[in-house]
Parts: sequence; C-alpha cells; structure tokens
Amino acid sequence: MQLSEAKEKYIQTWGTFATNWGINRTMAQVHALLLASGKPLSTDEVMEQLEISRGNANMNLRALIDWGIVRKEFVKGDRKEYFVAEKDVWYLFKQITKERRKREIEPVISFLEDLKNIEDNDSEEAKEFIKLMNDFSSVTGKINNIMDLAIKSDDHWLVGKITNLLK
Repeated sequence: MQLSEAKEKYIQTWGTFATNWGINRTMAQVHALLLASGKPLSTDEVMEQLEISRGNANMNLRALIDWGIVRKEFVKGDRKEYFVAEKDVWYLFKQITKERRKREIEPVISFLEDLKNIEDNDSEEAKEFIKLMNDFSSVTGKINNIMDLAIKSDDHWLVGKITNLLK
C-alpha cells in the first residue's frame, strides 16, 4: 500500500468510526486529514482534499477549535488562515475526555439533581423514583470522577491503573 492510499483509507475509516461515537463524519475526516498532514493546511486545501464545501470546512474547523484539538497557525507572508491538529495522542485523549464530560456527563448530573427535588415525595412511588435518580446519580458521579482522574493524570499513571485493572 502506498502512503497516499494509506492516508486516504485512514481519513475515510476515521470518519466512519466517528459516526459510531456520535461525532460528525466530516468533522472526524477534517481532524484525520490535519493529523496526517505534515504541514498546516488552509481551508482551501481541506476543501480540495476532502471534496467538501467551504461552509462545511469552516463549520468543522471551528468545531475542532472549540474542542481544543485544532488551532490556527499563521504562515509568514500569507493572508490565509492555516490549521494544525494537536498530534500528541495523550493530549488528544485527555482533551476529548474533557469535552465529552462537559457536553455529556455534567448536564446529566445537573438534570438528575433537579429530578430528585420533587415536592410530593411521601408516597412509595415518589420514594422509588428518588431512589432510582439517586442510583443514576451515583453511577454518573463515578463516571465523572473517573473522567476527572483521566484528565488530570499523566499517561504513565493512567496506563498503570488500567493495567492493574486488567490483571
């Protein structure tokens, strides 16, 4: 397999996997393209290589910047904006974990806390409902704590913990 073929396959496959994780396919493909690129790419280059519209490229580049895994880079003598992906895979893991926690776990924690505050809480049905919300809160809180540890840890600490769990 030639390098260009391998890169194309990586970009397409990364996009396919991303949809399984709830991530926009094009956003994942833009990220994969920037990860595999040896130089910063302009919006025009992203559009050309992925055969997508300017609006689609701009929207997904902004989303990747919001996730904290892509940044703008200026090229001296050129007025275009260029983009580079963070290539430290451990940093990517931690940043994605941080964003997913912020977007998916923290709203659930807040939502569950609201649901536990019911006024007519004397009936058996209400007590059962509150217990169910407490159980969900307990699990969600543990997931939040694990994600927090992953975000704050260095790679050696987390790999060691996972290795110990697998023994």
